[in-house]
Amino acid sequence: METLSLLKKYNVAAPRYTSYPTVPYWDIAKFTTEKWLNALKTNYANNSSEGISVYIHLPFCESLCTYCGCNTRITKNHGVEVPYIEAVIKEWEMYCEVLGETPKIRELHLGGGTPTFFSAKNLKTLLDAILGKQHTIDQIECSFEGHPDNTTVDHLQTLYQFGFKRVSLGIQDFDPHVQLMINRFQTVEQVATITNKAREIGYDSVNFDLIYGLPFQNLNGLANTIKEVINLKPDRIAFYSYAHVPWLKPGQRRYTERDIPKENEKFALYQLGREILLDAGYKEIGMDHFALGSDALFKASENRKLHRNFMGYTHQYTSMLLGLGVSSISDSGNAFAQNLKTVEAYLKTINKGDFALEKGHLLTDLDLYIRKHILNLMCQNETKFSNQIPLIISERLAPMVADKIVKLDDYSVTVSEIGKSFLRNICMAFDERLWQKQPATKVFSTAI
Repeated sequence: METLSLLKKYNVAAPRYTSYPTVPYWDIAKFTTEKWLNALKTNYANNSSEGISVYIHLPFCESLCTYCGCNTRITKNHGVEVPYIEAVIKEWEMYCEVLGETPKIRELHLGGGTPTFFSAKNLKTLLDAILGKQHTIDQIECSFEGHPDNTTVDHLQTLYQFGFKRVSLGIQDFDPHVQLMINRFQTVEQVATITNKAREIGYDSVNFDLIYGLPFQNLNGLANTIKEVINLKPDRIAFYSYAHVPWLKPGQRRYTERDIPKENEKFALYQLGREILLDAGYKEIGMDHFALGSDALFKASENRKLHRNFMGYTHQYTSMLLGLGVSSISDSGNAFAQNLKTVEAYLKTINKGDFALEKGHLLTDLDLYIRKHILNLMCQNETKFSNQIPLIISERLAPMVADKIVKLDDYSVTVSEIGKSFLRNICMAFDERLWQKQPATKVFSTAI
């Protein structure tokens, strides 16, 4: 079957699988803060030597990018910075008290929102508190998301002093009409300036985020954007499908479905972008990601050490991830917990001395079993079974075997070259909770 027909056939609503179970299928009725903290302490006691990952959500933006699906707070009032940072530091200290010590951090990521909304001075205050007791920054992988329009040399230099070596810049598209519709503005010159300055300072990995399927996006405009990107030679590129979820993100109602590339048009955008990147020497990594052969993400993929967590793909592996800040998600290895989603509720709860948890999930043995296989598929493009592949999974995968998306033998499932474009669909065959209860309302974006 030709690629276009496959894209159309498998373009169904599908999870992105940054976790398993996915958030809509968490069993929140069985979750309590006490159970979460016990799971955290137990797993840390068994794995403290490996260190932990930390994600800090900094939600503020000065303007709303209408395509965005993140938890954000739009404001031009920078007086919000200090109270928020103080709360995040307090949350970190509360977790350190639960664990009985300051854990060794292997990986730290600042996400948002717009982390560079915060002044370099205030980010220094935050990082002094979180990383100040670390023995050596050389053992920490630190990265942050920056807006090309407000990331300054002061930001880059301050963060570099704390061990930050990777910056991710949200580009999305350089086409002026597309930028107008998504309310996201940056020029090629701005991006080039901040990219070059980061490299001069010593950053060894620059990532660009691009999105296909945006309103009024077309083949010519996307090709021009990617060619400009390739000229700047970022080490990594994330090439995401636009998730149109106006029922969740009202900002997307600025335009209508008529303004968004139709099914075949969106498939063509995806195919074009992927082909240009591969022709330029980028290697396809897992799902949605491309990297140069010199980048650590590619090397981890080649060495079968690629990992995926709530922050996305990483070449660092830790079984524990602590999420700090509003809406952040934590992973103890056998339990998930998500913070409250509004800034006011988060600040109020943390300042009272309580953990600001909204919901969570305690993983069952079956969850852990399925999670392992989904992670293998997402990171290694194959998974192996100690016994024969369960019959139910073989049956669910049968149409994809016929379409040459996956290959099966008695003990393994292997993703074909063309199947790399359908990882979300393949993982759905393993997703027992999804099969047991199909969502009654719109929950997930489409796969392509």
